[in-house]
Amino acid sequence: MTGKASQSLKIKFKRSSKKVWDLSERPSNNQLLELYALFKQATDGDCQGRASGGMKERAKWKAWNAISGMSESEAMERYCSIVDELDG
Repeated sequence: MTGKASQSLKIKFKRSSKKVWDLSERPSNNQLLELYALFKQATDGDCQGRASGGMKERAKWKAWNAISGMSESEAMERYCSIVDELDG
């Protein structure tokens, strides 16, 4: 999986990004960080700049920065997979 995401993957990703708000249980903090990082990577690309702000903002930045270089399609696939597991 490299490069741009297919149209069908983009649709699945959009559905998953809506579904995540309606999960019956709140994901763990680590799962939330991973979902945040994957969403940002899929929609904005690689993390830019340096970590700033409080602990929460720094944790989010670190999670996103850790997956820099991941393709849009891989980030979308992983995001959808996690949401599907949580929705299970």
